[in-house]
Amino acid sequence: MIRTIVQIGDKVLREKCKPVEKFDSELFTLLDDMKETLKDAQGAGLAAPQVGVPIRAVIVDVEEGFFEFINPVFVWQKGEQTGPEGCLSVRGKEGVVTRPNKVKIVYKDRNGNRCSLVAHDFFARAVCHELDHLDGIIYTDKAVRVYDEED
Repeated sequence: MIRTIVQIGDKVLREKCKPVEKFDSELFTLLDDMKETLKDAQGAGLAAPQVGVPIRAVIVDVEEGFFEFINPVFVWQKGEQTGPEGCLSVRGKEGVVTRPNKVKIVYKDRNGNRCSLVAHDFFARAVCHELDHLDGIIYTDKAVRVYDEED
């Protein structure tokens, strides 16, 4: 099911999300709905609070593949990259943001198995962007400049 993507100004986007404790059919439905919503919106990632659910779950769909990260935590971050970012919750805007060029995270998959992953370049940018949502941070908070997409 395609869910509504909440927009900037909705208080759920500023909440610190709660850890996922139950790896059950309710979580599976949320993740499946998020995937369908992301595909429909043609984005690179989506965090649960962006569909109104304040839990620590994100999905990322990039060249490297489709990923689900439950309760993700950074292990380390290296390097630096500066580039354009947009957000499905901030329609019509884009910004210039500096992020790590390489990150390692640990997380759980949808079945509660512990996993780790190293991401670099755009994949690292997408991971950092989505994990920020779990702490109530929107890319515009970090952008050196925000402008209309038409500019």
